[in-house]
Amino acid sequence: YLRMSKQRILKIVIPLLIIAVIAGIWVVKNNSATAPLTPSAASDNKADVVQPNNDTDFVLEVSSVDLGTLTAYGLPLIIDFGSDSCIPCKEMAPVLQTMNAEMQGKAIVKFVDVWKNPDAAKDFPVQVIPTQVLIAADGTPYAPSKEVSAQIQFSQYSYKDTGELAFTVHQGGLTKEQMRIILKDMGVE
Repeated sequence: YLRMSKQRILKIVIPLLIIAVIAGIWVVKNNSATAPLTPSAASDNKADVVQPNNDTDFVLEVSSVDLGTLTAYGLPLIIDFGSDSCIPCKEMAPVLQTMNAEMQGKAIVKFVDVWKNPDAAKDFPVQVIPTQVLIAADGTPYAPSKEVSAQIQFSQYSYKDTGELAFTVHQGGLTKEQMRIILKDMGVE
């Protein structure tokens, strides 16, 4: 009798656990994907450490990202949201390090580990990693030229109420050449 009872319990518990996991994934995915974009969402964030490429450490250890502070330097900004344990992110790490070193004083290239800092990307449209958020020197979202858009695929997000561009992102890895093309399009020589 006890053995039949355990089998019945397992037949009920296992499907319930599977449903709970799927529901949890759906809730997490939809909460970050459907969060309304508002102008204050980008400016209410606080960074623990913010340095405008005046060192070789391109990691931005944050609980969230403060675009207001980063854009105050008047430099184009590329924030790569990824993880030290993600294989495509590991492949892109040397690109970020090289571009950070090359762009000293010309642009800000930063990396944020979203697994170590899960709240860091909460106000950004990060659906996969790596994802790069691209901000122009004047603090507005980067609007790629037609020539650059023909070479590199971007996702652009607009505010629902105004239709104004809220974010421009690139999903997946970028090569050094692609980053140079983007930065040149942003006005970096």
